[in-house]
Amino acid sequence: MSLSAGTRLGPYEILSALGAGGMGEVYRACDPRLGRDVAIKVLPAAFSADPDRLHRFEREARAAAALNHPNILAVYDIGTRDGQPYVVSELLEGQTLRETLAGPLPVKKAVDYAIQICQGLAAAHEKGIVHRDLKPENLFITHDGRLKILDFGLAKLAESAGAAASASMRATKVAETTPGLVMGTVGYMSPEQVRGEQVGPGGDVFSLGCVLYEMVSGRRAFSGGTPVETMSAILRDDPAELSGPRKQIPIELDRLISHCLERVRSSGFNRRETWPLI
Repeated sequence: MSLSAGTRLGPYEILSALGAGGMGEVYRACDPRLGRDVAIKVLPAAFSADPDRLHRFEREARAAAALNHPNILAVYDIGTRDGQPYVVSELLEGQTLRETLAGPLPVKKAVDYAIQICQGLAAAHEKGIVHRDLKPENLFITHDGRLKILDFGLAKLAESAGAAASASMRATKVAETTPGLVMGTVGYMSPEQVRGEQVGPGGDVFSLGCVLYEMVSGRRAFSGGTPVETMSAILRDDPAELSGPRKQIPIELDRLISHCLERVRSSGFNRRETWPLI
């Protein structure tokens, strides 16, 4: 049930609703102790009874709270109210990359955003955290041009850090919306995600390539009439070339995106897993 203005969650006072999605409702709230506004994501009561959804919500909070980087959404606090968990984060003003993509972005702006995404992902990977759901909806651009990576709800600790990780942060193969699918978003999944294989930092690099391709071309790298056709394209097809005699995209940028979109070979990752890419 939606929360009305004036409702209190611990020390926080709800001011207004900001939006809702599959993983919770988001509100603008005030922290009177520090005199600042914050964003609060609340897991709906119906979802709180679902152990899997609750587990993913808590994992998102822990993963994000472990990171401290200007290109990653900052998490301040976590709590519960009447059995409903909530996570408190910085309040962002601006819009998602999806809302920005009315068509191709200028190359200079696309490269600027790409660098910021790389910096945020590098910080996460250094902590052993893989995002696994990088897409325009999970990239937020503030009014001053700062790009923030959102929603580490699908993140998992990389295998290199697995021994030190808690069990709640380990990999899962439960679908976010469709039974039988590995976690991720069709169109931005890496081939290893589509195949249901173990996903490392290279999976984020592939998804980054999908996002960069869309930023500079205005179209998705992989698409089909159905989700199954899109996943087949990820496994089989190469996106159309971005550079050429009549195209304005520098060949170096085209090569970089193509490198991100290299598929995994049986002997291991062919895609680069070291940073920075740019």
